[in-house]
Amino acid sequence: MIITLVGAGEGVAGMVEAVVVELDERVRERLIRTAVSLKAQVRAVLRARIVLAAAEGLSNGAIARDLAVSVNTVRKWRGRFAALGRDGLKDAARSGRPKVYGPQVALAIVAAATSAPPHPEATWSHRTIAAQVAGTVFVTISASQVGRILADLDLKPHRVRGWLTRRDTVPLENTIRRCELRWCRLVRRRGDTG
Repeated sequence: MIITLVGAGEGVAGMVEAVVVELDERVRERLIRTAVSLKAQVRAVLRARIVLAAAEGLSNGAIARDLAVSVNTVRKWRGRFAALGRDGLKDAARSGRPKVYGPQVALAIVAAATSAPPHPEATWSHRTIAAQVAGTVFVTISASQVGRILADLDLKPHRVRGWLTRRDTVPLENTIRRCELRWCRLVRRRGDTG
C-alpha cells in the first residue's frame, strides 16, 4: 500500500487535496471481496467501496455522490485507511463511561441480599441494601443502582430462602465467602469481569 498526501500548493488555491491511496494487489483483492460480499456488514462494504474509489483517484465529493454518503464520511474513512491501513476500517474502540462500582461493590450487594435482613425488617429493600453496602465497603451507592445491579444478576432478595437467610448472626465475611462461587458463575455467564 502506497499513500501520498498532496499538499495545498498543488490543488486549488488554499485548498488541501484528498489523500491519494494506491493499493497493492493483495489489499485490493480483499477490499473488492468485502465490497461485493453479500454476507459482510453494510458498514464494512461501504468503507471498502470508499477506499476502492479513492484508490481510483476519485475526489471525496465524487465518492460521496456515488455512494450517497456525506463528504465527511468519505474523508473520515479515506484518512483512517491512509493512517492505519485495513485496521483503520474497523470501528475504533469506544471508551464509554468508566465503571463507577467495581466487583467488590457488586459482591457486597449480593452478600447483603443473600443474608438475613436487619432485625425489624422481614426482607431486604434496595434502600437497606444500599445502607449496608455503604457501611461495609465504604462506597455511597443509590437504591436505584442497587436495583439495577440485582436485576442484572437476576437476584431477587425478597425471594431468597433457605440457608442464606438464617436468623443467627452471620458475619459479612462468611456471607461473602458463600456468595463468591455464585458471583463467579454469574460473572462468567454475563461474559465480563466488572
